[in-house]
Amino acid sequence: QVQLVESGGALVQPGGSLRLSCAAYGITFSINAMGWYRQAPGKQRVLVAAITSGSSATYADSVKGRFTISRDNAKNTVNLRVNSLKPEDTAVYYCYADTDYYRYWGQGTQVTVSS
Repeated sequence: QVQLVESGGALVQPGGSLRLSCAAYGITFSINAMGWYRQAPGKQRVLVAAITSGSSATYADSVKGRFTISRDNAKNTVNLRVNSLKPEDTAVYYCYADTDYYRYWGQGTQVTVSS
């Protein structure tokens, strides 16, 4: 059974930092890109950051310079370091993993930025 298990979401004050982690289990095909989307209340899910199997990363303009994505291919994990958090970063963060045939999703982890 395939599972993407996320962790690290929390309530944090503006300017704070978090490390979101995602581990993929049970995927038998090679994983290509991995990454993170987020969905704020009442809004569409949008791409935050993605990373290829060769560790080439891309970021949404809104998080460039504040978020850093990384992965461990041997462990099938992807992490997102989020710094200088703003209230507008509040959302459910979802990780994903792409194979040649399917995109797998995690269940989401809540990040709330509030004083």
